[in-house]
Amino acid sequence: MTATIPTTVAPESAPRVRRRGNGAWRVVVLAVLGLYFLIPIAASVWYSSRSNGELTAEFYTGIPSAPGFAEAFGRSLTLAVLTVVISLLLMLPTMVLIDLRLPRLRSTVEILTLLPLVLPPIALVVGVRSVLAWAPDYFYGTPLADAFFALQEPSLPWILVLVYVVLALPFVYRALDAGIRSVDLKTLTEAARSLGASWPRVLVGVVLPVLRTSVLNAAFLTLALVLGEYTIAVILGFQTFPTWIVEIAGSQPQLSVSVSVLSLVVTWGLLLLISALDRRRAGKDS
Repeated sequence: MTATIPTTVAPESAPRVRRRGNGAWRVVVLAVLGLYFLIPIAASVWYSSRSNGELTAEFYTGIPSAPGFAEAFGRSLTLAVLTVVISLLLMLPTMVLIDLRLPRLRSTVEILTLLPLVLPPIALVVGVRSVLAWAPDYFYGTPLADAFFALQEPSLPWILVLVYVVLALPFVYRALDAGIRSVDLKTLTEAARSLGASWPRVLVGVVLPVLRTSVLNAAFLTLALVLGEYTIAVILGFQTFPTWIVEIAGSQPQLSVSVSVLSLVVTWGLLLLISALDRRRAGKDS
């Protein structure tokens, strides 16, 4: 007599019930958001591409030869590059050190980097302007006064770079922190150190490739911040790309709109480039 072994049949999982309304609402929300962004841009393009009732591209082709454009844009681009370099040199080693050796200081550094979001930029720039006006009077003829004058050189105002570094700290910290939390830096650095690599080589050859996307995100956010900042530059009396756009708007409004549209397109292009590099890296890793 053979014993029968009872078999257990797994119950079929209940079919998922799809809510038909969710897809429609998503389409509606995306459509509204798309129109919210696209309608002003389309109106700007339409306004800047018409002259005497006819379509024209003169306001776009004439941007490079516009008076003051090359100087203002070159100055802002230089300020942006210097701000990106200083911000990364300041924050990247600091955050790697905190992650590897001083994890207890993570909260303190996070709070310190968030202070520029709490302090209004107008208050910051008023304080900076007061110091710049006060220091040369008390230290005239000394190297300190010469340093203050050098910071305010119109061709390359280093004081703007220092202020922009402070303003970019929250964005640089968040971008780098997201990348550091997603990888095991301790294991990678210990492996590199055990093979005889120095700390500078570990930082350049191990940390930077792993955090490439985070570094690019931090650089992009800083670049966008500097190229779009107006208040601090105009209060301190320096001409940058945003202040030039406002100045040219009084005499050539269509040209200023066309420059704004092109700067927005360039910003989107940089964002898409970063996304493409991130996808390419993810494909290689997989």
